[in-house]
Amino acid sequence: MISLSNRLEKYDRAINIIWFILLIVTPLVLWILPGDFFDSENGLILCPSRALFNFECLGCGMTRAVMHFHHFEFDDAIYFNRGSFIIYPALVAIWVVWTIKAKKKIF
Repeated sequence: MISLSNRLEKYDRAINIIWFILLIVTPLVLWILPGDFFDSENGLILCPSRALFNFECLGCGMTRAVMHFHHFEFDDAIYFNRGSFIIYPALVAIWVVWTIKAKKKIF
């Protein structure tokens, strides 16, 4: 009979493996998608401040800007949100830290 601690260790390891795989796959999927994938042609507004208050916050356009930055389309990134030049490197740094920690937990 497998003890509870062994089950929890196996469960924890499985979760860590899934997390590691997601960390590796996500940037690749975003790279495969076209740079304008999140550019809304139909006028769909996802930002709560724009949808509820018709006010653009400092984060408006950040998803589109980061996606264009990810595809090295810097002019488009600036157009959607200038803050992407700070946010994207921060996201990459966070991704690297999380990936290294996940790898250490598995191997």
